[in-house]
Amino acid sequence: MIAVDWGTSSLRAYRLDGAGRIRARREAPAGIMTVAAGGFAEVLEAQLGDWIDDTPIVMSGMIGSRQGWLEVPYAECPAGAAEIARGLRPIVWNAGRRRGWIAPGLSCRDAAGVPDVMRGEETQIIGAVADLPAGEATICLPGTHSKWVSWRDGRIVAFATAMTGEVFAVLRRHSILGRLMKEGDDQRDAAAFTAGLRRAEERGGLLHHLFGARTRGLFGDVAEDALPSYLSGVLIGHEIAALAPPAGVVHLIGAPALVALYSEALAAHGCTSRTLDSDCVARGLFLLASHLPTGETNV
Repeated sequence: MIAVDWGTSSLRAYRLDGAGRIRARREAPAGIMTVAAGGFAEVLEAQLGDWIDDTPIVMSGMIGSRQGWLEVPYAECPAGAAEIARGLRPIVWNAGRRRGWIAPGLSCRDAAGVPDVMRGEETQIIGAVADLPAGEATICLPGTHSKWVSWRDGRIVAFATAMTGEVFAVLRRHSILGRLMKEGDDQRDAAAFTAGLRRAEERGGLLHHLFGARTRGLFGDVAEDALPSYLSGVLIGHEIAALAPPAGVVHLIGAPALVALYSEALAAHGCTSRTLDSDCVARGLFLLASHLPTGETNV
């Protein structure tokens, strides 16, 4: 089968054998925000056309959002692979000669009744089930919108989203904080990142601490080329202080560079972390495909 993780900014695809092992993989900056209206089938054919035959295609991520190919209703927490698979929706193209499936994503509500959603992360999590402990676990998927997930007995029971990555990008490019940060200053400064983490533990609150990313640059406390790392430390530090568990292991899934930052930040906060395979989304999509009715797929 073909497993496709189709997000906002990129498309990752895997060709899997009958046991779910990865035989080939492709990645392209062809996320849904780069696709013109009605152009999803064309993009998929352009990226994977030589793979596509009668092989089933199962997709997850923002491809199932309102801005994607087909808006697929969210499944509700608590949910495991079976509940998520029930929400799979078919998509056809090329005059009905091509067919695929899109996963639903998940929704939940917090203690105040405010809704939260995810698309794609749920598939990564169920793909990592073999590496998660029996009983309960906390999973963090850092990114543009970081997800903090409560896992219990094989199901996602609740989660919370932090817009840390997006806030970092907005502040750097569209606020006074970014005026001292030169474009291209992306080299990580470990000391500045650690200083940002420590600042997040002090009194004053996030809004006050953010302005310090400007003043510490103005007064030379932090070198201008290190300010992005300092800002990152402040934001990630506040995220972890708000959402990390007081004890236990946090299981991390994501891009290696970002996972490394969160692992360091968790350690500074007194938490232990464990990194899971970032290709677990392929296993998750294979597992979803295995729940499709007999005859829909040869998995």
